Amino acid sequence: MAGAGIETRVYPDPERLAASVAEAIAALAVRQARTAPRPLGIALSGGSTPKRLYELLAAPPHVDRIPWRQVEFFFGDERSVPPDHPDSNWAMAKRALLDHVPAPAHRMEAEIGDADGYARILDDRIARRRDGVPVLDLVLLGMGDDGHTASLFPGTAALAERRRFVVMNEVPQLHTRRMTLTYPVLNAADRVWALIAGAGKRTVVAECLARAADPGDPPARPILGVRPTAGELVWHLDAAAAGSTA
Repeated sequence: MAGAGIETRVYPDPERLAASVAEAIAALAVRQARTAPRPLGIALSGGSTPKRLYELLAAPPHVDRIPWRQVEFFFGDERSVPPDHPDSNWAMAKRALLDHVPAPAHRMEAEIGDADGYARILDDRIARRRDGVPVLDLVLLGMGDDGHTASLFPGTAALAERRRFVVMNEVPQLHTRRMTLTYPVLNAADRVWALIAGAGKRTVVAECLARAADPGDPPARPILGVRPTAGELVWHLDAAAAGSTA
């Protein structure tokens, strides 16, 4: 099962999806610590499936296996709320993972709208470049029922951004604004893994895979704008989202 340029991996249920991705991240971190003299840069996502992934990474065997001081965490997006707010991606990741491991992590200060400040963090902390854009080793994404990913929502201005790495994106359908990485950063990454679970995503998953060869510009389903220029793109799906059995 795949769309043009999208590799898909299907698991029986969300638990096995999270467990498989946790194992893959652990293996990646161990391998890079042995071969590369720099931290493994990972952009975290919000959502229930990533939360379970983070909990698994913070528990044995992975918490004892991963060289955490050679991992550095960033975020793909954030709501305009304080860091202790129940809706904060930072708060969720902190409880599930960051409080339990000694890896540095960089919070998006979306509540004060400092997108330029976060872009400077990316510039300062990530030395590698691809066409002038900082290269993350791994970006974790989710997908909403409308096909949004990070905080790139249908019909919003951030879909057309090609110069800035981080923006505050007005999301009128939710009556809010959010901070988000833009397509240039997502598409410069070495690896982009989307974690998508639940029967509620099935129709959009099928539509996206059918339209992957010609997503439009900007795409009606923002996740289809994530097309790494040199890296890999994998959608990790549970059977309910894929509409199949694994």
